Amino acid sequence: MSGVRVLVDATSVPADRGGVGRYVDGLLAALADTPDDIELFVVCQRTDAERYVALAPGAEVIAAPAAVAHRPARLAWEQTGLPLLAQQLDVDVLHSPFYSCPLRAGCPVTVTIHDATFFTEREHYDRHRGAFMRSAIKTSLRRASRIIVPSKATRDELIRLLDADAAKMDVAYHGVDPESFYIPDDAERARVAARLGLGDTGYIAFLGVMEPRKNVPNLVRGWARAVADRPNPPALVLAGGSGHDDAIDEAVAEIPAHLKVVRPGYLRFTDLPGYLGGALVAAYPSHGEGFGLPIVEAMACGAPVLTTPRLSLPEVGGDAVAYTSEEVDDIADDLAALLDDEQRRAKLSLLGVERAREFTWANSAAAHLATWRKAAGKAS
Repeated sequence: MSGVRVLVDATSVPADRGGVGRYVDGLLAALADTPDDIELFVVCQRTDAERYVALAPGAEVIAAPAAVAHRPARLAWEQTGLPLLAQQLDVDVLHSPFYSCPLRAGCPVTVTIHDATFFTEREHYDRHRGAFMRSAIKTSLRRASRIIVPSKATRDELIRLLDADAAKMDVAYHGVDPESFYIPDDAERARVAARLGLGDTGYIAFLGVMEPRKNVPNLVRGWARAVADRPNPPALVLAGGSGHDDAIDEAVAEIPAHLKVVRPGYLRFTDLPGYLGGALVAAYPSHGEGFGLPIVEAMACGAPVLTTPRLSLPEVGGDAVAYTSEEVDDIADDLAALLDDEQRRAKLSLLGVERAREFTWANSAAAHLATWRKAAGKAS
């Protein structure tokens, strides 16, 4: 079986290493362990070049022009400089990992479309960003040789909403890195709790960007109702990027003075196992996800997870997580029930660890490689 030459455009990866960063990092590291089948090229932000050289030994890493650090310049370069680079490298396939792609690439293009919530949850996105992303998704569905999605739910939504061609879509689940997300020991839990200024009353953990789709205001209100009358109420920790959800501030302002909300912003990557694994519950009552990487990472760290049965979340969580709705009263009732049932939390912790092991970057890399071979006309 002949190899395939692939250029991965990593210039869209943000500095905070959020979901798309974890996806690209995990994928490239796993591809580096794929023998013989791929000749890999990676173009990235100049600040990421050393990182990708270390992550993907054997890949040729190319630093993009410095201007692409600014989004308008990056989008312009995607349409002009990226196709030229693909031509110079004589690649079989160009892979765009974040929704958009060149209109004329000169070679087959594959695109990862992470979710369809820009269409189903329009009210939860900034108007201009939402309009751009909807246009990018429609263009990629029309122009790309093949589409990669991280869940069957996302595939089905694209078919339902946009009449996408099922025959050219492939599901490649994300993975979780067991060296980065694992069950922490007591010392690691205590270190992170101390760094966050938490006592010994425990805490509920949220990890993600503070954007409306994540439903953080209702989590704040639901948590407050669930713990307000307890003698030692657990804190709520909202970790992640600030996003654009002003309603979070309003919800936090409403909580009683004896309750504690901690908003540390981005946590150090090395603190995430201690943070997630040290939580009484990892709560993620999202309106919908294309995959739900934070719940898999929380499960891998041994955290009992409370989430919603929306879109891909039950596909990923299965029977290893607890479910609630997006509404405040349901979040309050279901969170309280979990806090009162230590035995159930322990069972969910064990089930979650086992479930998380099913999602590996090696499997994801194999699925991507199969897609690229199809796009290049080199499928076996």
